[in-house]
Amino acid sequence: MRLTNFSRLLIVVLVVAAAYFGFRMLAPKFQQSAGDTTTTEQQEAQTPTTAEEEETAPAPSNNRPAARTFDYTPPAPVNGKLKGVVELGASGFNSFVIRMDNAKNWSLVKAEYGVSLVYENMATEDDVRIGLKQYISKMLDQGVSPKDIHFVVSSGAAKAESVGKIKAGLKSMGYVVNTVTPAQEGKLALQCVLPRDFEDNAFVVDIGSANTKISWMENGKINSMETFGSKYFQSEISDNTVYNDVSRAILKIPAANRQNCFIIGGIPFELAKQSRQGKERFTVLAEAGDYTADGDKQKAGLNIYKAIADASDCETFVFDWDANFTIGFLLSL
Repeated sequence: MRLTNFSRLLIVVLVVAAAYFGFRMLAPKFQQSAGDTTTTEQQEAQTPTTAEEEETAPAPSNNRPAARTFDYTPPAPVNGKLKGVVELGASGFNSFVIRMDNAKNWSLVKAEYGVSLVYENMATEDDVRIGLKQYISKMLDQGVSPKDIHFVVSSGAAKAESVGKIKAGLKSMGYVVNTVTPAQEGKLALQCVLPRDFEDNAFVVDIGSANTKISWMENGKINSMETFGSKYFQSEISDNTVYNDVSRAILKIPAANRQNCFIIGGIPFELAKQSRQGKERFTVLAEAGDYTADGDKQKAGLNIYKAIADASDCETFVFDWDANFTIGFLLSL
């Protein structure tokens, strides 16, 4: 059957009308669904984080141990005089120029660490003397009088062959070279490091490569003792043996003196670098477990540090950036 033109037009109109009314009926449902979805997404985005969720959220990555502060300012010297001291080590020099007054108050003017120029190319005695004169001239340039320059050999470096040559060269130039025992070294460290206000509630530790010196004040007297240094692993001594020996030494300190610890030496220096804030004079070390050892020596040093902390129950270990036991030697003169 053939449809007329009018019939075809009528069918088109009916189809369009059906589509129109169908859309009118379904559109509100689509809009409601879309509106519900949008509202849900906004609610999820605006939902605040709970306290529990905040506590369990991962903290930002930070390899530096958390820093604490030590609020103390040493008394400044009044009308002080310049004095210099050089520590002779097995591989080089550490030198210090300080200003010190009659009350033994002092401030650091200049420090130089790890200088080994004098140890290089010293085949003859003349080489040694020439190198020493050049080194001493730097201290003279700071304004230190020749009679106020002193030389000290640490207890751990006394047997080094290179130090023997340097001692001979200095003696030929008229200088006195002072060799200290571990006990003396510990006492000198205390004289330099321990503030007078902390004599009754603190002790001092100097962790060296060859030995560790521990000292404290008791009844107006300085007590000092020695234990293993941070290179004990080279002698195949176990960590446990060292830990126990250090612990026994610490327990000899009166409980009242174990509240605070002033600590110096190579390993504490490396640890303090990780949390120093700017150019502060004093840096409070983090707990031993907060550090990751870099090499065998640092691992051994951290074992010593942990033994000290565990045995003493001390929570405040203060590193003094200006201190050295040789400055204590100047203060003892």
